[in-house]
Amino acid sequence: MSRIGKLPVTVPESVKVELVGQEIRITGKHGELEYAIPNEIKVSFNENTLFVEKKVETRIARQKYGLVRALINNMVIGVSEQFERRLQMVGVGYRSQVSGKDLTLSVGYSHPVVFSAPEGIDVKVEANTNIIIRGVDKEKVGLLASQIRAVRPPEPYKGKGIRYLNEYVARKAGKSGK
Repeated sequence: MSRIGKLPVTVPESVKVELVGQEIRITGKHGELEYAIPNEIKVSFNENTLFVEKKVETRIARQKYGLVRALINNMVIGVSEQFERRLQMVGVGYRSQVSGKDLTLSVGYSHPVVFSAPEGIDVKVEANTNIIIRGVDKEKVGLLASQIRAVRPPEPYKGKGIRYLNEYVARKAGKSGK
């Protein structure tokens, strides 16, 4: 039995949960998220607590049991508090700026790299080198952060590039002269 799946999900007072068949809709002060629950899983809502159970005892049901509970928990946290990823740009001349929904990165290429934020995701820039990504959907926030980081990942010799805040970059010694 999944140790994650059997834990109940506590729902804050400010969050509203609707269960219609195999669909769950969670609404909070920051937005609304929907999820189609797999047929092997049953979700019940009772007194500000969500319970996830297996309908049948199959291999597929066991695989999805903990996953569905974690996804629903992330939805509850997202609509009540929002998720946030912070990126830091390290390098001479590296900078970023936001105009509307577009994030423009100048990271040493001959052209600026432009990202368009998906629906429900807010992007802010602090001091031209710190990027803050916020949103209710943990998957979208993490995906956008990883796509931005992939433009110029940190290199091991000088540590230049785009990295997550407080990310440790293993440094190499490089060439040593005689």
